[in-house]
Amino acid sequence: MSEQGIAGKPQVAVFPKGYIEALSEGRMSLHQWIEEAGTLGADGLEMYPRFFRQWDEAYLNLIKSEAQQQGLQIPMMCSSPDFTHPDAEFRKQQVDHMKHMIQVMAVLGPDDFRSCRVLSGQRRENVSREQGIRWTVESIRELLPAAERHRIHLVMENHYKDGYWTAPEFAQQSDIFLAIADQIESPWFGINYDPSNAVVAGEDPIALLERVKERVLTMHASDRYLMPGHSMSELQQHQSEGYASILVHGVIGRGLNDYPVIFEHLRSAGFQGWISVEDGVNGLEELRDSIAYVKQQIDQSGLGS
Repeated sequence: MSEQGIAGKPQVAVFPKGYIEALSEGRMSLHQWIEEAGTLGADGLEMYPRFFRQWDEAYLNLIKSEAQQQGLQIPMMCSSPDFTHPDAEFRKQQVDHMKHMIQVMAVLGPDDFRSCRVLSGQRRENVSREQGIRWTVESIRELLPAAERHRIHLVMENHYKDGYWTAPEFAQQSDIFLAIADQIESPWFGINYDPSNAVVAGEDPIALLERVKERVLTMHASDRYLMPGHSMSELQQHQSEGYASILVHGVIGRGLNDYPVIFEHLRSAGFQGWISVEDGVNGLEELRDSIAYVKQQIDQSGLGS
């Protein structure tokens, strides 16, 4: 953890995977989600830019106050910048949008820790590996002064694909992800580790964690399992086609990820950050069960002690 990180036991945020479209399209209000989230046993909320209908400070403070009334903090923004577009003006707009998200989190977030996710961008056939890496590194470095000024951590996720993108993540594979992250040295930059995305990428999530665990500031927790009668070798054949139908969401701790081992690695690195539970695709009861499981694993592993 950086010296600006959290001190103490990791806390659990919640991200409404099953409500993304309803919240993004306005069929469910953020006020409704906050009220429901208050019943789940989480400590905080991870937000997504499309959840917001307006951006003025009065509205943001209202959202923060409503969350606090439910006993929830807002430490994380699940922003999805796209830095791999060949148009320099498009990339500038993405940087400007991220600067705005940094300002938003300066209002919404707690004083001890606030983060904004950064990504590489979409995987485009006309963009080479070298170009994509260079543009992503340049864009993230351009954000660092604003991040430091507002005391916001930028966390790069080993990612699969934003739900509103047409193409998968440019840095989905760990070699590209690490080639970008290793070029950015700042106490205001770190990793948002997602073991399920490593599974979707056809890679070993534990091997990736061993490589980055000293830089992990936040984590996304979810789980995946294979439908009966299918194998991991079949999954590999679907990598170029997006999410394979044979790989589905489930309650954390019942899928392909070995969370006791993951938490042991995090404990050995002194992790004290926020863990955001991304679940609820099959209903709030599964989301509630996933939150309870993650909290149990935090206690059993001795994280933060």
